[in-house]
Amino acid sequence: MEYFDIMNSACSDVGLSMDNKIYEKFIDYKELIKFWNEKVNLTAIIDDEQIIKKHFIDCIKIFKFSPLKEAKSIIDVGTGAGFPGIPIKIVKPDVNMILLDSLNKRINFLNEVINKIDLKNITTIHGRAEDFSRKSEYREKCDAAVSRAVANLAVLSELCIPYVRVGGYFVAMKGPSVDDEIKEGKNAVSILGGKIEDIVKIEIENSDLNHNLVIIKKVKETPKVYPRKAGTAAKKPLK
Repeated sequence: MEYFDIMNSACSDVGLSMDNKIYEKFIDYKELIKFWNEKVNLTAIIDDEQIIKKHFIDCIKIFKFSPLKEAKSIIDVGTGAGFPGIPIKIVKPDVNMILLDSLNKRINFLNEVINKIDLKNITTIHGRAEDFSRKSEYREKCDAAVSRAVANLAVLSELCIPYVRVGGYFVAMKGPSVDDEIKEGKNAVSILGGKIEDIVKIEIENSDLNHNLVIIKKVKETPKVYPRKAGTAAKKPLK
């Protein structure tokens, strides 16, 4: 129970609760990350405490944006090792979660995590974000999209906003300095049917780590021409 108190404190800070069962899921998840990381490049962070703070607590803090607690369906675009989707699912088990990633090795890892820590109503998708948001069963079907992927806001918005229903949210997890990205991505967000509603500052317990949540509300339908074909958003971001 070495990290229980700090994780409990993080949950309390965002209005959620931590119990032994939830905590054990996180610890099992941590061990799976460390085991799989030896054969699949999941993360450069392999120290126990750093995994807890920089990955798990960092992801739990997404609930600083409290309307996310009301979301019944969330898609995590470019989930990688499951961040923030799996921590969200562990602390909010009633949400329907979709984890999307383009690398099959990571999907295999995520499927093992889901199986080993017994998560329900969670789906993995192997593919490009641009391809699946064109399918009618995914397009504008989710209450929220979340992403901690490394891409600028204009690119991420084109990959994520098409999944969100009108009235829902795209929450982008960003580093401490986002002002330039927001300035450069504001028009792209608008083109895609979104509106930047808020920037929420996040601090991590017992550390000097901090970041921002960029809150984008879906205010109108995404034009059918978006997203453009795979790879275009990164090469020619919307301006």
